[in-house]
Amino acid sequence: MPLPSTDVLLVIDVQNDFLPGGALAVPDGDAVIAPINRLAAHMPHVILTQDWHPPGHASFHATHPGKAPFDTADLHYGEQVLWPEHCVQGTRGAELAADLRAERAELVIRKGCHPGIDSYSAFLEADRRTRTGLGGYLAERGLTRLFLAGLATDFCVLWSALDARRAGFEVLVVEDAVRGIDLDGSLARAWEAMARAGVGRIASGDLASLA
Repeated sequence: MPLPSTDVLLVIDVQNDFLPGGALAVPDGDAVIAPINRLAAHMPHVILTQDWHPPGHASFHATHPGKAPFDTADLHYGEQVLWPEHCVQGTRGAELAADLRAERAELVIRKGCHPGIDSYSAFLEADRRTRTGLGGYLAERGLTRLFLAGLATDFCVLWSALDARRAGFEVLVVEDAVRGIDLDGSLARAWEAMARAGVGRIASGDLASLA
């Protein structure tokens, strides 16, 4: 039995810079590709997100003299983790993974495009005011249940899941199709925060039970 037509697979930031050998590699990050490809073949709708930073982005440690990767800085919207330069617009690192079956994607949301604002969430950038437009797109299409996959569990997947719940969507994270960075216990905290918000967890092999 097919899944309801209101279901959508939201694939977060499966890009070269987040894969092994990339500028900000997520441990075992390439392991998400195979389950995502299997999911995409059966989902009624597929949407992708893509980190898409201009050079000298405010989230890069090199933009802040004297700062090292994973230090923090106080920006106009609050504390910001500073990352190695990654997913710069037009570079190979920003490209979607070559093995990702992206041809069924109906929409690609590019985020983090504003020079002074980072964006973990697929819905709201880090100032918590600037919208990506994804929420409106989902509402206009009548898509109500989101299955989240991709990178990284404790940052962009987490923020996207929480914002999706705040916007009223049903959300399930596909456990075998995500991987985390885990900075000082951030992965465990992410799962706890998502559970408190009503985000479900499912394995890709159990999808048929939801049809």
